Amino acid sequence: MSNFLRNALFGLLIFGSTFQAVANTAMARDSSTLADTLKKGKVTGFARYFFSATDNADQLSDYHAHGLALGVGYETPVFRGFKAGLSGSFTYNLESSDLTRLDPSTGQPNRYEIGLFDSDNLGSHRTLSRLEKMFIQYNHKGLRITFGKQLLKTPFLNPQDGRLRPTLVEGVTGEWIAGKNWTLQGAWIYGISPRGNTAWFGLGESMGKFPQGVNPDGTKSGYAGNLKNDGLAFLSVERKLGKRISVQLFDQYVLGMFNTALGQLNTAFPLNSKGSLKLIAAGQFIAQQAVEDGGNAIVSKTYMLKNNRASVYSFRLGLAHGDSWSVLLNYTRISDQGRYLMPREWGRDPMFTFMPRERNEGYGDVRAMNLMLSKSFAKTGLKIDLGYGQYLLPDVTNTALNKYGMPSYQQLNFDVRYAFRKYLKGLEAQLLFVYKGKLGETYGNNKFILNKVNMCLFNGVLNYNF
Repeated sequence: MSNFLRNALFGLLIFGSTFQAVANTAMARDSSTLADTLKKGKVTGFARYFFSATDNADQLSDYHAHGLALGVGYETPVFRGFKAGLSGSFTYNLESSDLTRLDPSTGQPNRYEIGLFDSDNLGSHRTLSRLEKMFIQYNHKGLRITFGKQLLKTPFLNPQDGRLRPTLVEGVTGEWIAGKNWTLQGAWIYGISPRGNTAWFGLGESMGKFPQGVNPDGTKSGYAGNLKNDGLAFLSVERKLGKRISVQLFDQYVLGMFNTALGQLNTAFPLNSKGSLKLIAAGQFIAQQAVEDGGNAIVSKTYMLKNNRASVYSFRLGLAHGDSWSVLLNYTRISDQGRYLMPREWGRDPMFTFMPRERNEGYGDVRAMNLMLSKSFAKTGLKIDLGYGQYLLPDVTNTALNKYGMPSYQQLNFDVRYAFRKYLKGLEAQLLFVYKGKLGETYGNNKFILNKVNMCLFNGVLNYNF
């Protein structure tokens, strides 16, 4: 079934269900009309301005872009546990560098600024639209089932905040909160609209919209457009063990490609009588292995080699004082068995050492550590985050374990956010500065430097939600 036909049929289903629900509600109330009932639904909207600028090393190309996104959504009133929702967005390239131009010395494209818009319409200054949410949802006694286009947050499928619009998924998701201590989640996902895109794709089709890197033998990866996949399923179980400990087990199976399992333990022990000062400790383990042929029987066109395995260990230790401040020390080790792989179109890394605007996906034999400091000023709405990390990766020539030719690097992040109040409630401003410096060998080849190391990234963001 074509995407157009499926969306059209689903739209009719939502319209019919919504009309029936509000009609039944209206008939149950003598003084109500259909219009009165619809007015009791929820209308939401947003505006998001995003400035991004990349300052690369001398003689390499610099870039900048100003982007704007506007959107509106509507959710019907709840009738017998059911409701429906619909939303869409428009994005604009207000002004930017020529994002289609390759760097003359390396032949490499822009990395960060192109993600603000549509990777299939680079350089376009036309208004780009996207259907974002279109769903039917049922809620009853801790059970929530959602069918359709929706926002989802899991360790491997998540919105990613680094662009104008988030990653969204299409499928059936369910969540059951069983009492105070158990939470179960499950889903069948068959469509994705990645950040930096305005269209919807099947899962296999979505992979390769971002740079593909190289195959383990060093040849250019060719899986874009060559992966057949009908969907993925995941199951998550979370259990609270008293007030101080929680455990999560998560497994994601991508049909015909790979399986990824995650286990995570979180603890928080009070250090003073009020319980405001806490010792935080957490551990995470990820095990991944290829399924069947990893996506394609032709090795040069597959996503993951059929014998690929990867293990990830991540740990956290720190102190936190309520919502006022925290100091966190994080460490991650990716084994040298193979590459840890997860489509960058789908979400950000779940490891504790993740820092915005860079990832450790695509690598094996990684040692990463960082220190994260956070301070909130509750009375003013100001929040400041400071982070520094070192990421020791395989040599750039070790293509078996280094998919993107990224040298070992150090990273410094300085993030300031301010939430406005009173008349401007709903408006938030963010300034983010990122520096990445080279630690590993680049052999005098600028393709290992451009948009990767010896660079600064500046982001200025304004969000308004109502």
